[in-house]
Amino acid sequence: MIKTITILGGRGKANAEEEVRRIDLQMGDVVSIVGPTGSGKTTLINDIELFADGDTPTGRRILINGERPPAVYREDPARNPIALITQHTNFLSDLPVCVFLSTHAHIRSMDGSQVDSLVARTLAFANQLTGEPIIPESRMTELSGGQTRALLIADATIVCDTPIVLLDEVENAGIHRTRALELLRRHRKIFIFVTHDPRIALLSDFRIVMQGGGITKVIHTDAAEHKFAATVSSLDDALSRLRETIRLGGRLGKADFKDLVSFTTEGEAAYQ
Repeated sequence: MIKTITILGGRGKANAEEEVRRIDLQMGDVVSIVGPTGSGKTTLINDIELFADGDTPTGRRILINGERPPAVYREDPARNPIALITQHTNFLSDLPVCVFLSTHAHIRSMDGSQVDSLVARTLAFANQLTGEPIIPESRMTELSGGQTRALLIADATIVCDTPIVLLDEVENAGIHRTRALELLRRHRKIFIFVTHDPRIALLSDFRIVMQGGGITKVIHTDAAEHKFAATVSSLDDALSRLRETIRLGGRLGKADFKDLVSFTTEGEAAYQ
């Protein structure tokens, strides 16, 4: 049983030693990786997914429960405890959603009687993350980016049931981020988000800061930031409503702008 993941520091760009030499992640942790474009965020999650052992360009090492991961994690995809959900989903086959999930559930589940239940739970989970309900008979290639990402998150959480899930910039996928974090926390896994989104970062337990290809600091979310996260979430929801109005061909009016101003004013007043 996996209880912890440990990241042992390596080198960033220009062969500079990383400032943070060790990070321990516990089951149930929700973590964000933040930093400017090109700072090494994706490289870090790739190191985690590959169980780096000093054999990648960064020289990092990944430990499971304080030890080197067993070789079977790399050699047998069915035994790999990590699910990586990237921004690229063009690898998906042109199967109906229900067939895709059922096939995957049959592969993953030793008990065939559980397949229908797994598929139903996965669809229910996914449909809480996306504003566009996923129809089981729809083909995978017909899904929108948000639907596809929501389905893959649900599949990794329910069907794969992997203890470690890596998510690369899900804010670009059109999913309900706060709801996603709330649901994911119930499953007591290690979730690691690569993100530019303040909403996700502030709702995480801590964030790993990247600069110049290396880890420069770890910031734990304190009480003040948790309080501020509620204001950020409300403002983000208001902006989402504006986007949806425009998307549906509506016209924005004075009430919409007052809505935004009220969130900004309330947020400012809370920190006086």
